[in-house]
Amino acid sequence: MATRIVVIVSVILALLEGLFPGALISSALTMMALAILGLLYAHMAVDAEDATGYLAVTIAVGAASGMDVLSNIPAIGASLDAILDPISTVLYAGVATILVKRVAARIGG
Repeated sequence: MATRIVVIVSVILALLEGLFPGALISSALTMMALAILGLLYAHMAVDAEDATGYLAVTIAVGAASGMDVLSNIPAIGASLDAILDPISTVLYAGVATILVKRVAARIGG
């Protein structure tokens, strides 16, 4: 249940930041919240020893976000791209958690 709440809050914040940047709270605070949510999600939901699927999705979303591929869709593409950027922030933050969990597992045996 907690992972669903983290995902729902992440999506809502990403939508708000993508469509109305800085409207409710500053963009810096929103991005910090998204990064923390990404750390939490990866800690709760991703198995560090079998994170291949999560990492593949993270790379794909990050690449799509970086290349602004959705802006090629007329009328709504730029808005979709603006939403994709904060989502990639959440996913990349989760990668840091996976790294820490994996290193801790290797050290701890």
